[in-house]
Amino acid sequence: MRNSDPAITRRRALSVLAASPWLASSAYRPRLAAGIYVWTQQFRSQNRPLAEGMPEALAATRRAGFRAVELLAQCFEAETAEVTLKALRESRLEAPSVYYGGPVHTAADAEKTIAEALRVAATAKSAGANLLNFNPSPKPNKERKSDAELDAQARHVNALGEKLRLQGFRLHLHHHDPEMAENAREWRHLLENTDPKLVGFCIDVDWVHRGGQRPLEILEAAGPRLVSLHLRNSRNGVWTEDFGDGDIDYRQVAACLKKLGFQGWLIVELAYGKETRVTRSLEENLRASRRYAEQVFGVS
Repeated sequence: MRNSDPAITRRRALSVLAASPWLASSAYRPRLAAGIYVWTQQFRSQNRPLAEGMPEALAATRRAGFRAVELLAQCFEAETAEVTLKALRESRLEAPSVYYGGPVHTAADAEKTIAEALRVAATAKSAGANLLNFNPSPKPNKERKSDAELDAQARHVNALGEKLRLQGFRLHLHHHDPEMAENAREWRHLLENTDPKLVGFCIDVDWVHRGGQRPLEILEAAGPRLVSLHLRNSRNGVWTEDFGDGDIDYRQVAACLKKLGFQGWLIVELAYGKETRVTRSLEENLRASRRYAEQVFGVS
C-alpha cells in the first residue's frame, strides 16, 4: 500500500475528504480541553494513588476554567472508575476522549492490546467519551520496526478502528518521538496505510518537534484526518510549567489550523521533566495555560 505518486496522493486526499466522518470543514471551530497526565506525575511524586487524587485533579481543572478533559485508561481501572465518574459529575467536566497505548506490531500483542482498548472504551463511554486516543507502543529502546511489523501494525490499527466504530467510538492515533525518526517513517506509514473512515490522528506538537520534524509539515500531512492536538511547550528543550511561548511558535500552528478549518480538540497536556522549574500550583499553571491557548487559538 506504500505509494509516493503525487496524482495518487491527491486522489487519496480527495477520497479522505469524502469519507471521514470527523473531517474539518471550512469553518475553524476548535474546542479546548486539558490532559490529566501532569496530575498523575504529581500524585506519583507524592506517593498518592490516582483514585485518591482524581477528585482534586478534576475540581482544580474546572476551577482553572476548563470545561473538558482527556482522561487516561488508568482512570477507568477497577479501583478508580467509580471515583472518576463521580468526580466528573461533581466538577461538571466533559470527558470526550480517553488515552491508551499498547503494542500492535505483532499478532500476539495486538490481540491483547485491542481487547484492553475495547474494555477501556466501554468503561469510558459511561463518562460520555466517544474518542479513543491510542498510541501504538514502540519497540524496546526505540528499536526500528521492520516493514513487516509496520504493515502488521497498520492492519491491527484498522481492525481496532472498526471495532471501536461499532462501539460508537472514533479512533485517533497519538505518537511520541520514535515515530518521527527517518522523516517520520512510522507515522507516515500509518497515515498512508490506514483507512480514513476508521482512523484519525492526534498530533503531539512537542513530540514532533523533539523528534526532529517540522510541526507544520506534519499537521498539513494529517490534514482532514486531524482530530486533536496535544499542546505543551519548552524553553531550550526543557518543558515549561505552563503552556506559553517557547521553542515552538504556536501562533504559526494556529494559522495552519485555521487554514485547515480545524474543528477538533486542542488538548493542553502539561508534562514536567526533571529540569522543569515549578513556581506555582498546578491549578494556577492550568489557568495560565488556558488563557494562553484562548489567546493564541481564538477559542473560549
